[in-house]
Formats: sequence, structure tokens, C-alpha cells
Amino acid sequence: MNLTITFFVSLLIALVGVIPPGLLNMTAAKISIKEGYSRGLVFSLGVCVIVIIQTLIAVIFARYLSKHSEVVRILQQVAFVLFVLITVYFFLLATKDPKPEVEADRKSKRSQFFYGMVLSALNVFPIPYQAYMSITLASLGWITLDNPNIASYVAGAASGTFVMLYIYVFFLKKIKSKKLKSQKNMNYIIGSITGIIAIVTLINIIKDF
Repeated sequence: MNLTITFFVSLLIALVGVIPPGLLNMTAAKISIKEGYSRGLVFSLGVCVIVIIQTLIAVIFARYLSKHSEVVRILQQVAFVLFVLITVYFFLLATKDPKPEVEADRKSKRSQFFYGMVLSALNVFPIPYQAYMSITLASLGWITLDNPNIASYVAGAASGTFVMLYIYVFFLKKIKSKKLKSQKNMNYIIGSITGIIAIVTLINIIKDF
């Protein structure tokens, strides 16, 4: 029963993490619109393969942190600096005029699968996000960080990510007549999210002093 709870809790956490428009879900939607549902889903499967690896790293790291709480403060300070730099980067990027899109040639399903893996590997946010959430849930007693529960947590994270990408693939296809958010607006959104995370991290650092 505990493994089932861990699975669904992780699934919900992954769903929440992928809800905001970002590189992966919006790319899955664009592929679906331009090349069809099946290629969008193949791209999503490639994303989930990397999510499995990233979540496994995150949870193992969280298990280590649960035994070395002194490391958490250092990581908070490093995370704050990184989130500030990322925020500045995306806001500067958003001020530039986007280049006109060039219609790309249709890629094979195999190419879309590996494309999903590459983009997912470049998106490292799931690692700190899942590490933070798993160590928080463990401290609350909702999950345990033994090997069977870690496997269940990883499976739930991959499933939750795929479900949300599936929703993007099919839902945004239905509203094809409406334009997707421009890259500029997307950069503002991502910059705002990372800015909020930076502020929250700074508050937690100040509280520790």
C-alpha cells in the first residue's frame, strides 16, 4: 500500500511540475500540431526516459541529504545564485526580437524520440525540484527513501510527466486556430517562475541566519 501511495504522490508532483508552459511541453505540442499526434507522443516518451534518470539521481541525492542536513544550507546558497542568473538570462532573452521560425523538415519517429531525450537532458530543473520534494515528503513521513519506494517514486514521476505531456499534445491540437505563446512570452514566464523560486530560496536562507 505504501508503494502505491508513493507512486501516486510522485505522479501528482510531476504533474504539477510540468503544468507551466515550458520548453518540453510546448515543444511536444508544436510537434503534435505540425507533424501529428504520434510524433508528439514519441517525443514525450523520449523526454520520460531522461526523466526516469533525473528523478533517480534526485531521490538518491535526497536520501543522502536527509543524513547530512548541513549540506542543505550550502546548496540553498548555490541554488539562489543559479536561479538569479537563470532569471536574468531569460529576461534578457525575452527583450530580443525572436527570429522567424523556419519550417523544419518532418523528422522520423526515431529522431523525435532522441530529440525528446536531448531536450529533456538539457532541462535540469527536475533534479533539484524532485530532490526538494522527495526530501520534504520523507521528512513529513509520507514516503520512505528505501529502494522499493525509490523505484515507485521514479515510476510515478515518469508517469506524471507523460500524462501532462499527453494533455499538451492533444489539448493544444484542439485549439490550433489559437496561436501558441510566443517565445518571448515564454521566456518571460520562465524568468518569472525562476525569479519567484529565487526569492523563496533567499527567504529560507535568511531564516537560517
